[in-house]
Amino acid sequence: MRETDKTQANFAASTDATSSSRWDRGAWIFRDETLHKLEILLDEAFPIPGTNIRFGLDGLIGLVPGIGDVLAGLLSLVIPLAAWFRGLPYVTLVRMAANLGIGVLVGSIPLLGDAFDIAWKANRRNYRLLTRHLGEPKQHTWRDWIFFVVLSTILLAIFAIPVVLLVWLLKWLFSN
Repeated sequence: MRETDKTQANFAASTDATSSSRWDRGAWIFRDETLHKLEILLDEAFPIPGTNIRFGLDGLIGLVPGIGDVLAGLLSLVIPLAAWFRGLPYVTLVRMAANLGIGVLVGSIPLLGDAFDIAWKANRRNYRLLTRHLGEPKQHTWRDWIFFVVLSTILLAIFAIPVVLLVWLLKWLFSN
């Protein structure tokens, strides 16, 4: 074996060992137990005394003006990322992204958005989507498609209404 071949073989072996150990060190974050703890920490860790309402760090971090909802959204990406690594269907991943996007966008409205974020619980929704799919693969994707179609219709209407109103206004202006 030539020296170059030995060097390449040693490099490949060390790269495989390094990437494998790197994955092993980071794999704990994608385990069900860890994801469930993260979901509880972000959405349900603290009860409001005298009520059935619970909130988590997501609701608290969201109170920080400007950057709070972005930071909470970044923490919330762990569950959809784990779902992607586990091979969930793309329509389910889109639904998770929509849950997260709705929580971050509406949550960015001061105070009212934070109350919505506490009620919406995007992490709980996404964790349930993950566990439901892992427990019964392909059984729940039709719900994801319905959610996707309804969400797409709503977004299309949101963007189409101003265009229709603008066309109507221009038509009215030029006809008079």
